[in-house]
Amino acid sequence: MQHRISSFLFTLLTLVSYLHRSSSRPEPFALRISCGARQNVKTQPTNTQWSKDFAYTGGHPANASISSYIAPPLKTLRYFPLSDGPENCYNLNRVPRGHYAVRIFYGVVKDPNFGDEPLFDVSIEGTHVYSLKSGWSSVEDQSFSEALLFVKDGLVSVCFHSTGHGDPAVLSIEVLQIDDKGYVLGTNWGDGVILRTVKRLACGRGKPGFDADYGGDPWGGDRYWGPIQTFGQSGDRARSTESVIKKASVIPNFYTQKIYQHALVSTDGKPDLDYTLDVEPNRNYSVLLHFAEIDEAVTEAGQRVFDILINGDVAFKDVDVFRMAGDRFTALVLNKTVPVNGRSLTITMHPTKGNHAFVNAIEIFEVIPAEYRTSIEEVRALQALKGALGLPLRFGWNGDPCVPQDHPWSGVDCQFDKANNIWVIDGLGLDNQGLWGSLPNDMSKLHHLQSLNLSGNSIQGPIPSTLGTITSLETLDLSFNMFNGSIPETIGQLTSLRTLNLNSNLLSGKVPAALGGRLLHRASFNFTANAGLCGMPGLPSCGPHLSTGAKIGIAFAVLIAVALIVTCSACWWKRRQNILRAQKIASRDAPYAKARTHFSRDVQMSRHHGQENSRTATENGPTLLS
Repeated sequence: MQHRISSFLFTLLTLVSYLHRSSSRPEPFALRISCGARQNVKTQPTNTQWSKDFAYTGGHPANASISSYIAPPLKTLRYFPLSDGPENCYNLNRVPRGHYAVRIFYGVVKDPNFGDEPLFDVSIEGTHVYSLKSGWSSVEDQSFSEALLFVKDGLVSVCFHSTGHGDPAVLSIEVLQIDDKGYVLGTNWGDGVILRTVKRLACGRGKPGFDADYGGDPWGGDRYWGPIQTFGQSGDRARSTESVIKKASVIPNFYTQKIYQHALVSTDGKPDLDYTLDVEPNRNYSVLLHFAEIDEAVTEAGQRVFDILINGDVAFKDVDVFRMAGDRFTALVLNKTVPVNGRSLTITMHPTKGNHAFVNAIEIFEVIPAEYRTSIEEVRALQALKGALGLPLRFGWNGDPCVPQDHPWSGVDCQFDKANNIWVIDGLGLDNQGLWGSLPNDMSKLHHLQSLNLSGNSIQGPIPSTLGTITSLETLDLSFNMFNGSIPETIGQLTSLRTLNLNSNLLSGKVPAALGGRLLHRASFNFTANAGLCGMPGLPSCGPHLSTGAKIGIAFAVLIAVALIVTCSACWWKRRQNILRAQKIASRDAPYAKARTHFSRDVQMSRHHGQENSRTATENGPTLLS
């Protein structure tokens, strides 16, 4: 009776505490996406809200075939055929800074023309966190993957990488905020660590459940707890209680008390309690073990003591749950991170006092160092290039160009900058890819580029002068394109340039003189098949260099000269026509004109003769008559 009263009081206090906490602390950020859905969806029995599909880089919506009964009952998914590119992502913006659980459920396209169980890789924030294994659709806790990480920049990127075994298909994505101190596990979340959930077991339970199903606090992240009623050894048995468990749903992890109300206990025949799990070798794993003494026969400290070994090494010695928790029906969590070289991880509870060991719940995480990201400035430069050249969908170019390291962007070479702990782009090979468009000025942001090969495409427009600012360039191949205009003088400033192929374009003008001096240093340059280029060996010599103003003046003078010639020619032609017309008229009136001419001449001669006689008489004086 006294125990029931105390249990009632504790339940009342827990409820009051929860209500106080709920009223003083806002709800955690939660984003749930129903992939492929065209409208928001709610699912039962928890009436969970799922947003319609958004923030994806490609793919196609389709109806979903769900084989897992723990998956949310959603009817659509999004799948990503290889023709859309080997990498496709969901880029989720405006996620508040904090600690998050990111969970992805997978599905199969409901269409007989699609094969079953696509196998692909999954990365979160550029870090490879999971690879789907054959048979995942028939294993409950393999139909999804979950990772815990710290979000600092407001963006969560979840990417799916094709491996040639079917098209990646995604049923849903959840981004659930948890307490910033939750699952710290002795590591600094800001230092770049991701925890991938390997296994989460509610020992002694027969049904699976999420925190929400158990009425858990949302700040716990709505964890999935898989049931296990035996570790597969003879003699272990399940035990349960309905008593309230103290110190369960408390900051920072907010575990639901349901997982402490059940346990697996060893027997007299086999006092050791062993659990073995297959894992990836040469990784670090963090193990959390949950205990609450629910055996009413244990009434004081020292009655049940056991050691905990992980792969044969003692992780915790002389564990007395009653003493360490402070009482019966009180939660206790023990955590240990260990390196695992082999392919299995074995947890052993070995009794040292009392004949039985037990455990209520187990969580196992793979500790993954988060990948360093590619320089943001250089990523933006590649995105600008993608848009400017109309990069085909088959290239993908989604997510991070350099990480995961086993899934870099096609045609992109990366190098790690140890001084700044970032990846940088040191090579681009996009030759003979059917590209068009023109080169953007943002190419200059690829500060570490050593090789650029864009030959054999249909790129047009001028060569950007900003290429001359990439001082690390050693190889520049823009041959067999449609570049026009002159070669920028800035190209001559690339002192590291050893190979320059600009042949078979539409370039014109004088080759920068600085490039000519580079030939003396065993550089290899090719400018052939550009009809307008001059000034280098193998090219025509260049005439006097004229300024733009002089060229405009000459052109203007030529236009004026042509105009004058045309005007004078028109005037000459018109005068010539008048003369010809007058001659025709003269030839038509010739007899009359001749008579008039003779008459005029006789009159003039008569007048001339009379004038001569008069002048003679005057000179000789008057004539005297005798």
